[in-house]
Amino acid sequence: MIIFKKVKVYFLLIFVLVNIFYIAPCYSLPSREDLFKSALDLSSSGKFNLALQEWNRYIDSYPDDAAGLSNRGNVRLIMGDVEGSINDQNKSISLNPSEIDPYINRGIAEEALELWSQAKKDYMFVISQDSKNFSALYNLANVEGSTSQWEKARDLFAKAALYNPGFAMARSSMALSDFQLGNIEEAEKELKKLIRRYPTFADARAALTALQWSKGEFGKAESNWIAVTELDSRYSDEEWLKNIRRWPPKPTKDLMKFIDLK
Repeated sequence: MIIFKKVKVYFLLIFVLVNIFYIAPCYSLPSREDLFKSALDLSSSGKFNLALQEWNRYIDSYPDDAAGLSNRGNVRLIMGDVEGSINDQNKSISLNPSEIDPYINRGIAEEALELWSQAKKDYMFVISQDSKNFSALYNLANVEGSTSQWEKARDLFAKAALYNPGFAMARSSMALSDFQLGNIEEAEKELKKLIRRYPTFADARAALTALQWSKGEFGKAESNWIAVTELDSRYSDEEWLKNIRRWPPKPTKDLMKFIDLK
């Protein structure tokens, strides 16, 4: 989860009178607060090229702003500059080591480089400061899954869902972990509950497709898959499923077998 932070900025407007009869035209530069808000708005709206330019402009003027550095690091990560992102998060942490968001942001960048132990260390630090931080719990679960520790991953996904009940992806990931571990009944029950609540949630429908196919329920699997293809075509891409979404091996294998037989 990429986190963009707001900061409070105090500023002073200075008016200069040239003489009692004439006030010189005021062509003031944007304030610090305005620059930060502009960069933040561009980041939040997905205009990342422009956002990066604005963050560069902001940090050139305020190089010791920890929040600005962390936000620029997030944009760099989205644009593929992973090492630049980590460098910005490192600087942000050195300036404000008690702020936990840059640790989460750095962990996400470290995951992109498959630096699992470093990412795990960052997420565990966040959890030590805030045991109910669902973002850190979810990301740590992904790290455990990436190192094939599916029981640990399942418990962490469950905690993330507990502390944020509306976190549908955490619940779907928990069900996928149960699927991987052979807890088929629990996985199926959770996936069906998710689909009842979020009918257009492609991840749960794709997972249920794989599970139902593995049970020989071909008609039900087909019905769910039709919905998936209309919602998100990425679920037919095995590389995306394994490396980006990071499904467990068994659900991935079963879904690919289902697709290959179609």
